[in-house]
Amino acid sequence: RIRAHVAVGLHETSTVPDGGVNLRFSLPNSPQRGVWPPFIANYVVTVADTLALELIVTNTSVDQPFNFENCLHTYFTVGDITAVSIAGLQDLSYLDKLENFASKTERTNALTIASEVDRVYLDAIGSVEILDSSLGRKIRVEKSGSASTVVWNPWIAKAQQMPDFGNEEYRQMVCVESGNVAKNRVSLAPGKTAVLRVKLSSAPL
Repeated sequence: RIRAHVAVGLHETSTVPDGGVNLRFSLPNSPQRGVWPPFIANYVVTVADTLALELIVTNTSVDQPFNFENCLHTYFTVGDITAVSIAGLQDLSYLDKLENFASKTERTNALTIASEVDRVYLDAIGSVEILDSSLGRKIRVEKSGSASTVVWNPWIAKAQQMPDFGNEEYRQMVCVESGNVAKNRVSLAPGKTAVLRVKLSSAPL
């Protein structure tokens, strides 16, 4: 498996009827793309009362399948990580990356974080809510075309080891990512398109 982080270029901008802005980015040609079958990737961001994200991938090969993982890395600001709970993951199986990808099951109806967390929830197609009692708000993550949810917080020791991450920044963040990982990876037949959609909204608790 090859993981690549490649810069995308802004392709076009437009306004939407409710006064929001639509931004379309495209993945340019790069040396990294040569290891996969030919494909087109577009990323569409719509900023309005909600934030809508779309990752659109088309396999343009005439005879090769395109197998890949994808994830939208959404990092959320919270008031205090110890006052946050994450709802919508109960009874789902997950891979615990801190224990060599051991398979476990989420038993709680609202996940709380009191140490380093790095989990891949599988067959997770439903919405997730981040309940932040410190800031008095909930963030709702709605999605389609996504069968995995990743939850991550580096906590104290890992934060201190990351050169681009402040030693105390773990207190005010949580990462809840939507995508397709591990057994949920995408297998795209020639000529087919896969769309990963995420809508983010917030409301008072």
